[in-house]
Amino acid sequence: MLEIAKRTALGALLLSVMPLLIWLSGWQWQPGASGPGLRFLFWMTETVTRPWGILTSAILCAWFLWCLRFRLKPALFLLAIMITAIVAGQYTKSWIKTLVQEPRPYVLWLEKTHGVPGDRFYQLDRQVVERLVADDNHIPLWLKRHWAFETGFAFPSGHTMFAASWALLGVGLLWPRRHRKTVALLMIWAAAVMGSRVLLGMHWPRDLLVATWISWMLVTLATWLAQRLCGPLTIPPDEHQEIAQREEEKKS
Repeated sequence: MLEIAKRTALGALLLSVMPLLIWLSGWQWQPGASGPGLRFLFWMTETVTRPWGILTSAILCAWFLWCLRFRLKPALFLLAIMITAIVAGQYTKSWIKTLVQEPRPYVLWLEKTHGVPGDRFYQLDRQVVERLVADDNHIPLWLKRHWAFETGFAFPSGHTMFAASWALLGVGLLWPRRHRKTVALLMIWAAAVMGSRVLLGMHWPRDLLVATWISWMLVTLATWLAQRLCGPLTIPPDEHQEIAQREEEKKS
């Protein structure tokens, strides 16, 4: 358990660097940024936004099962553990949001520029939200629609919890099997999703940090359960020879 906690904690620390630096710098979100970079980050956000998040989870579940190659019964246990970790994170996020009820950055901006009180905003219809910013030409249409779709509270970030959980599951489950490229890609993807939430005006840096560490707790428990119920996460002895052969082929 301790080794798992150390491994996943290192992953959580790496994911925490970006939001922590933003928080310490005192940077504040303001609308008006646009361009292909922001649009790319929007598509990163969309990989988590429903319904695409379901497809992302299905693809990642299949990839994890292929990478670990457990037999049928352990594979089913692993599938259940991974899905439970992701779903538990989303339920935890929703429960905390209803308690804290922190407004999103763009909501406070609407309050200042359009005179919509923050406490009244969450009672408005989504179409009303889109009409409020219809005349703001410096805000892209796709961002207006995203704001209208995402009218929940900010703290903590559900998108971050989803992406960070999958990235940390990669650290916990796949790193011991030397699937380092997959882990690196998952970490980069999670960091891009997290960055998109700040730059799109959806979250504060602290929302990302808290979500990351909630994910760490859930994933650490999930990885420990997977090790107990599904078998060792390290490379099986019969695969060592295959790995050695692949490394020799690369050198030659």
